[in-house]
Amino acid sequence: KTKGNPLFVSQLMLSLSKKRLLFPSLSRRRWEWDNEKIMSQKLPDDVAVFFTQSIADLPSNVRISLFHISCFGASVEIAFVKTLEIALEMRGLCNNLDIAVDEGLLEKKGGQLQFSHDRIQEAAYNTLPADERCLFHHVCGIALASYSTSESDDNILLAAVNQINLGGPSAIQDTSQSFTIATVNLRAGQKAMAMSDFGAAYSYFNHGISFLQEGHWQEHYDLSLRLFELAAKCALAIGDLASMKLHLEQVVKEARSFEDALNVMYFSTCALAYSSGLPDSVQNSIGVLTKLGIDLQDSRSTEACVQETIMLLTTRT
Repeated sequence: KTKGNPLFVSQLMLSLSKKRLLFPSLSRRRWEWDNEKIMSQKLPDDVAVFFTQSIADLPSNVRISLFHISCFGASVEIAFVKTLEIALEMRGLCNNLDIAVDEGLLEKKGGQLQFSHDRIQEAAYNTLPADERCLFHHVCGIALASYSTSESDDNILLAAVNQINLGGPSAIQDTSQSFTIATVNLRAGQKAMAMSDFGAAYSYFNHGISFLQEGHWQEHYDLSLRLFELAAKCALAIGDLASMKLHLEQVVKEARSFEDALNVMYFSTCALAYSSGLPDSVQNSIGVLTKLGIDLQDSRSTEACVQETIMLLTTRT
């Protein structure tokens, strides 16, 4: 019935034991079973369906607790589970998960709680329909973001923003939250940049932009400028020049002054230089400097320019 799937076998054995179809006999010192009843058991062909049914048989509070931690992936720190219990005001979360450990659905290893198999995590996550999952991600993220502010914990902030982003803009029920969510994505992206994780940073900035409402350049100019500018910078860092171009075009279009667009113009010249367009990069740079009132079109020789550059670089480390 299990087609030799080890995970399926182990979970089936636990299920049979719970139903008293497989049990130890102390008097005979052996395991006993009811072969006829076991053979009559209806088992699904897909192990994921079996796990879904197994989870459905659990008490409702244990099912909900399993769903909660499944939203954070295949494993989660036990310390974070305690934080989640406080932030969501969900008493008994840790105790409920201990029941799931006893059922063989979770394992405790090295300070972590992890699902015994990724199919179990998938089954636990799918116990709620997609729209309800998005709403939970959003509510959970907002609660964790509020908690991270009081605790000044960057790791909790990043976990909060990840949950909010999984919920997506469609989960927002109050449009006034859009500004706050875009702002926390900006903070998360800046922290990721500080750790040189430009891929994650770009994702945060991009998500922040997705939460902005129509007319954001007029109502939240500074936030919009910063999100688009840093998204362009991170796109350049990870080599996504197409996305960088889209973001910098928005800044150039919406910038209220020439100076506000200077950073993305610099990114553009860097992109040209990195993609074997050094002559165009130099010409763009000269054009920008000219608009700033700096005239480089003088009669100095190349050697003189090189010497001046060397002198300027000696002040840098």
